[in-house]
Amino acid sequence: MLLALDVAYSPTQGHAVALAFPAWAAAEASAVYQATVSPVADYEPGAFYKRELPCLLAVLAQVPLAEVDALIVDGYVTLGADNRLGLGQHLYAALEERIPVIGVAKTRFAGVAPQVVPVRRGQSQNPLYVTSVGLPVAEAARHVAAMHGAYRLPTLLKQLDDLTKQALPPV
Repeated sequence: MLLALDVAYSPTQGHAVALAFPAWAAAEASAVYQATVSPVADYEPGAFYKRELPCLLAVLAQVPLAEVDALIVDGYVTLGADNRLGLGQHLYAALEERIPVIGVAKTRFAGVAPQVVPVRRGQSQNPLYVTSVGLPVAEAARHVAAMHGAYRLPTLLKQLDDLTKQALPPV
């Protein structure tokens, strides 16, 4: 099983969603998991994981992790040319380095390292930025490129983004 994770925030809560799917080319999720965490840490530049990681761990507590082959997070595994630990690396460590983590970022991080592989999908000239830990980044990039969908963002990652935002209470 593969698992894509995302978190959205209200002023006082973080809402995490995980979509499970059986194969990289799958068009539909096989399961959806959700968790709400309150309170959440304030946003801290360069330390986003402090806000996001507790939410991801809360939703992962519902998942049979022994069945998970890889995790996809919205963001980077490592940051910058000096390879600072990003969200994905912190998640990998929190899970005792048992499950590979792939970071798929929609925006370029300043000082992107050579370990970042840009992946262009569909007709888009704007790449997704792929990083990984626990499997080679070239392999991770091939998996992201092979995901279902004709657009820049794979079908299931777009669905995940939409579900995560919809789960927030109206402001």
